[in-house]
Amino acid sequence: MSCYSCLLVVTAFLFSPNLSFPPTQALDIQLKVNRALLTSSKHPNAKLVGSIDQGTSSSRFLLFTSQGEVAASAQVELNQIFNEENEGWHEHSPEELWMNTRACMNAVGDAIRDVSVSGDDGRNWKLVLSAIGITNQRETTIAWNRITGEPYHNAIVWDDTRTSNIVKEIGKRGDNALFRDRTGLPIASYFAGSKVKWLLDNVEQLRRDVEDEEMCKHVCFGTVDAWLLWKLTSGKRFATDVSNASRWLFMDLKTCQFDQELIDRICRPHKLPMNCLPEICPSSFLFGNVNADCGLGSFFENVPISGVLGDQQAALFGQTAFEKGQAKNTYGTGLFLMMNTGNSPVPSTHGLLTTVGYQLGTGGDVIYALEGSVSHSGSTIRWLRDQLHLIESASDVEKYAATTSSNQGLYLVPAFAGLFSPHWNSNARACIVGITAGHHRGHICRAAMEASCYQTKEVFDAITNDSGVTISSLNVDGGATANKLMMQFQADMLDVPVVKPLVMETTALGAAFAAGLAVNVWKDLDEIKALWTITETFEPSMDESKRAKNWKGWNKAVQRSFDWIDEDGDVDTED
Repeated sequence: MSCYSCLLVVTAFLFSPNLSFPPTQALDIQLKVNRALLTSSKHPNAKLVGSIDQGTSSSRFLLFTSQGEVAASAQVELNQIFNEENEGWHEHSPEELWMNTRACMNAVGDAIRDVSVSGDDGRNWKLVLSAIGITNQRETTIAWNRITGEPYHNAIVWDDTRTSNIVKEIGKRGDNALFRDRTGLPIASYFAGSKVKWLLDNVEQLRRDVEDEEMCKHVCFGTVDAWLLWKLTSGKRFATDVSNASRWLFMDLKTCQFDQELIDRICRPHKLPMNCLPEICPSSFLFGNVNADCGLGSFFENVPISGVLGDQQAALFGQTAFEKGQAKNTYGTGLFLMMNTGNSPVPSTHGLLTTVGYQLGTGGDVIYALEGSVSHSGSTIRWLRDQLHLIESASDVEKYAATTSSNQGLYLVPAFAGLFSPHWNSNARACIVGITAGHHRGHICRAAMEASCYQTKEVFDAITNDSGVTISSLNVDGGATANKLMMQFQADMLDVPVVKPLVMETTALGAAFAAGLAVNVWKDLDEIKALWTITETFEPSMDESKRAKNWKGWNKAVQRSFDWIDEDGDVDTED
């Protein structure tokens, strides 16, 4: 490294006082390898596709066979950075995102380095990685410098609420209808554009570089996928896919390109040049190849990176919801119900997001979707564990919830950072209502569990109203699907069957499918569709009067959560 480069690195960190560094202790990587599957004779060509799954709570890397089975995986938890002095702030270390991803990939690569398979000719063949896909927490925003390779600030996570006042000011200008029409999104703190504006307002070195005619050529704003792609290619590729780009408030849904007018309206008074944003590409597309200098082992060298999808779009693709009207619900940190609406965007008048689902190749149609995004689902259970200490593990929720046959009028509305779809109320806050002296831990656990089901129903009904399509069953995925009590309650409240697939890693699988299609591991969508199988179906069994009573109670509880924060951002309390 030249002296000039060294100086730039030091300068970047000096001007980034809020930049966190990855922890120095050894990573606790959870590694799983199915050697029997890897060496099985039914995979003589040894075609493997890798998938980077960079979520909100962990970094993961998975290997899939050409049959869509998980052959190996590695996972490590991600540190969550919260600011005690600033309520609602949530950050990640960009360097930790990359280091954890790289560590998981190398753990898998090292574990299968000596594994070989027997071909039909009797010879042993080394395993070959055909392609890598990336799926990521969407909207989380990072700014970095091309010369130094260093971020200007921590990543601002998708559920961070620091930009609430920014979006209120933008909303006062009367731009809401314009953004809804062009981007399919409401003006909300959820999306990347408002985070870009905050970074320009508050990070001095970043602002100076953007304002400088020469230095602005070296500034990159990207979501997590763009950051990881840039790292994997050692800075040779700065790009994103249409599904991630559609979550910025910057992209025109019809052209699938960033719109300078939209950028200017969000970022004013700052002028953000288009070259600071990533190139928008199809979801299944040869983005580049793994560079030998990025710190990965030889197993990954020069492997094509040929699929990128935002996590919820990846789950839609992994659930093989390729037809108009097919839907999935993912229970993760948040909760995300998405329905394929075909090759035309469907405007929402019921609080949903009109978004891009995916695009296969430069000549493929852009497939759109309607989505309901809920900020807290699995994180509500984590709150019971980490903050209230009511449970020791997430699986305890089902055990304690089962100690009572109903919530007995107790509801928990997890509006910890306001309410997303379909309410879009940033001033709401979480509440537990209907408590009596007879309630106990089991009721609170049940209420937390049921909250995800009620919020799913809110979105489910909104999708039906917006699209005019009746969803006859709901495919589900995510960690909470292991909770049978919850899945049965979900089916009861929706009054439709809830369907679990055999392979539950649908988000990572969706990215792998997109990557594999681009390099002909799979020839078409029909071949992929044939791999999807059902493992369990939950049929509704609740009578209508009980469903109606539950629903009435939930809606009363939601109303209690509204407007807890006043217009000045203060908690509405008595003097």
